[in-house]
Amino acid sequence: MSDIVIYEDGALALNATVENETVWLRQNEIAKLFNKDRTVVTRHINNILKDNEVDEKSNVQKMHIANSDKPVKFYSLDIILAVGYRTNSFKAIKFRQWATKVLKSYLIKGYALNQKKLQQQKLQELKNTINLIKQSMSQKELSPNEAKGFVEIVSNYAKSWALLQGYDEQSLQEVAETKEQKFILDYDEAKEAIAELKRVLVAKGEATKLFGQEKADELKGNLLNIYQSFGGVELLPSVEQKAANLLYYIIKGHPFNDGNKRIGAYLFVLFLHKNDILYKINGEPKINDNALASLALLVATSAPEQKDIIIKLVMNMLVDNE
Repeated sequence: MSDIVIYEDGALALNATVENETVWLRQNEIAKLFNKDRTVVTRHINNILKDNEVDEKSNVQKMHIANSDKPVKFYSLDIILAVGYRTNSFKAIKFRQWATKVLKSYLIKGYALNQKKLQQQKLQELKNTINLIKQSMSQKELSPNEAKGFVEIVSNYAKSWALLQGYDEQSLQEVAETKEQKFILDYDEAKEAIAELKRVLVAKGEATKLFGQEKADELKGNLLNIYQSFGGVELLPSVEQKAANLLYYIIKGHPFNDGNKRIGAYLFVLFLHKNDILYKINGEPKINDNALASLALLVATSAPEQKDIIIKLVMNMLVDNE
């Protein structure tokens, strides 16, 4: 266990305890970091743990410190970041900007050590992906669920890229993709699924009659696109490629008068489920609800030239890193 300065903004130099490959702060230190009353931080932490956003057992621990008769609770970096995304203050905004910058720097510099051993193209993809996430996060004030979703995306993407670290040129491997298709999404089944989704949403008062109204058979064109072939060879041979492109085409192509993001996400999940790749080995979904909502937002706000980044990001999210 050791203490280091992890954050310095000119007015605040924050010392943190380092143990078990993460940093730990007390409540009063988190309050100081974000310039918020300790009671506000306490409420955020309680809600974070209540929502099961992080695991309490591995992210909260008691430590003995000088001049204290009782052990003091310390909170891990996961909780510190989660509080930061729930806190609205100038210092919290500055900290989020700093954290994003550090994440980007850490990942890029880490891979730069192996520039001769790793494909330069993949380094650029990683940089572009982080920039895309950062750009989308800065365009609007995030709800707690959206913030959780972006944290999930960054976490999952970093894990999948970490698998490449340490490999040399001879052993560098691509992410395994699923070639066997157990399900083909045809136009009629897609329309039936959308009609059922519309029925449920209208009953809840969450959609209007414009929801799911197709524009000139554009959905049919989207489905044909993911099953295109040339010379008898599919242009998108894996299930993951088809799923990622399906999500992109529907959200970005706007084949419906209303509900494109929700329909795109719904058909994406249906496609994964029917092809038996929706869940990890441990039974958890590869992309949870918050991350899926944030992915949909990323697709919707991305520029057309960022399509390849989006597709690769979605495919990396479908890797089972457990």
